[in-house]
Amino acid sequence: MIIYGKNPVKEFLLRPSSNIGEVFVSNEIRRDSIREIIQLAEKKGIKISYLSKHDLNRISKTISHQGIAARISEFRYEDVSEILDVGTRKGEKLLILVLDHIEDPQNLGAIIRSVNVLGAHGVIIPKDRSASITPAVIKASAGAANYVAISRVVNIVRVIRELKDKGIWIVGAELASPKLIHEEELGGLDLALVIGGEGRGLKRLVKKECDFLLSIPQIGEIASLNASVAAGIMIYEIVRQRKK
Repeated sequence: MIIYGKNPVKEFLLRPSSNIGEVFVSNEIRRDSIREIIQLAEKKGIKISYLSKHDLNRISKTISHQGIAARISEFRYEDVSEILDVGTRKGEKLLILVLDHIEDPQNLGAIIRSVNVLGAHGVIIPKDRSASITPAVIKASAGAANYVAISRVVNIVRVIRELKDKGIWIVGAELASPKLIHEEELGGLDLALVIGGEGRGLKRLVKKECDFLLSIPQIGEIASLNASVAAGIMIYEIVRQRKK
């Protein structure tokens, strides 16, 4: 896989476990703007290839590479059990994101970034009809995909039921719900927050499995929030309650 962008490449270089085979740098980029990245690559003995902008566009399959890209091994998804262990290792109440067919790579990347920044423990996505972890998602996450445990599963409903069997409460983000997220006491619970796909929201079977259906207070004229924005707000509210 070829990843691109200054932050994603830098974050992968910073992690000891990241398997970077080669770094590609545009001949046209100012070297001082990527000095830290070059030094990290040199310190690890990683090959650095200097390419024309045209060749870097071709290798990265984008013009949004910011003059730098890197070849990594394919993204490694975690088992759901490994995500559950993250909260245990940290001694925290669990908070994971279950994404019900988020198809936009930008949304998926932004959600992963919020998960990392706000301190949730992982993300579960379905294999079909969903964005997967691609270079575009890694760039949209600003490299956070390198730090967040992400699992890819065949059946979201089945996984939700398995989470419930383990004592995890399921919170569904539901625009039409009269119950607002800040009105529900969530701070003391192990939680899975389910975010529905763009335009469709939660599927009927997914909604049926939720213990809570909660919405975000809205004041303006626009009827709904972007999925990644809604996810960030709801994660923040849960984390805020836990800090009380």
